[in-house]
Amino acid sequence: MRLLLGWAINAGVLLLLPYLLPAVQVSSFGTALLVALLLGLLNAIVRPILVLLTLPITVLTLGLFLFVINGLMFWLVARMLDGFTVTSFWWAVLAALIYSVISSFVSSVLLRKDA
Repeated sequence: MRLLLGWAINAGVLLLLPYLLPAVQVSSFGTALLVALLLGLLNAIVRPILVLLTLPITVLTLGLFLFVINGLMFWLVARMLDGFTVTSFWWAVLAALIYSVISSFVSSVLLRKDA
């Protein structure tokens, strides 16, 4: 149940992004659900490999290169799916940052475990 709620939260945050950033467009809630699913899969499978391969530059930039990797994942999903558009790579980096912050905040509020 928590997994489905987290998925819905991420899709809702994706629907909020076009109101915050004019460079991001999401056509429908179904598209947002598909984008959230694909982002989750890419972040689980591809992102760890990229982080490992770019470890030297990540260490050199004190971890700031991870923002670029997150933006790359976001931009890649935008290129793969119709109905989800990001105008450029750097807008994807900013959108990924905003998406991560809002999604983490909302998930921590709604999905917290009571001790």
